[in-house]
Order: sequence, then structure tokens, then C-alpha cells
Amino acid sequence: MTEGRPFRSSRITDVCVIVEDLDRAMQFYRDVVGFKLRRHAPGFADFATDGVTLALWERRHLVLHLGIESFSGGRGAMSAVEVDSPERVDAMHRELSAQGVTFLKAPKWYAWNAYAAYFEDPDGHLWEIYAWGVEGHAGLIAIEE
Repeated sequence: MTEGRPFRSSRITDVCVIVEDLDRAMQFYRDVVGFKLRRHAPGFADFATDGVTLALWERRHLVLHLGIESFSGGRGAMSAVEVDSPERVDAMHRELSAQGVTFLKAPKWYAWNAYAAYFEDPDGHLWEIYAWGVEGHAGLIAIEE
């Protein structure tokens, strides 16, 4: 571990969203979005995805077991799914819209060379589906140390 920078060589393995109703959130992520449920316990569930675990933790369960009552939920973070093409973004937009998902922003090109669409889960957590343009991360500055 590098002193003062404990996460320097770590990768993010889990993203946990705090939800109000675990059953509703599980139904959304499993049946609408299409993630595969991996584990389920009282107040908690997680989904196996390629490289990162998406975890759901019910707010009242978190409060009960951690004693943390004052924290904000929803829109404090955004989860994103990178796909291989703008056409896949469009297809996912159509598929999710047909399942009743309301998009905040329909697919479009952005100045940072990404084609993206944005929606919320039932608890207001923001999601992005995106694909890079032909030139990839053009316009983003690479940071080297």
C-alpha cells in the first residue's frame, strides 16, 4: 500500500445503492434491466455483472445494522454501463422504455465524444448507458504519473 493513497492500486469491485424498497428494486434490476441476481438476504441483494458487483441495500436495514441515520440517497452518485456501439445504446433505450423505464435524457451525442442516455431507478439513482465515438476518449485529458 502506498502511504497516503491506500486505493492507488485497487479497483472498484462493488457499487452499492441504498434503496427504499428492496423487492421493488430487485424486480427493476432483475426483470427490467436484466442483471442476474446472485445473492439475496433480508435487506440486501446483489447482482453479478462483468467485473463489478451491483449491490442493493435497503435503507431501513442499513440504519438498523449500522446505526447510520443521516445520509443522502439517490442522485449522490451515478452508475454507468459502457456498451460497444451507439446502436447498442439505442437498442437498450428501446428495450428499457418498453419496460416502462422513463429516461431523463434520450440517447444523443455529447461534447466528450460519447453517445449516451440517462435514466433513474425506482429510488432515483441515476444511470448512464454510453458508447464512445469512433475516436474513443477524444477530448479527455490522459493523466500520467
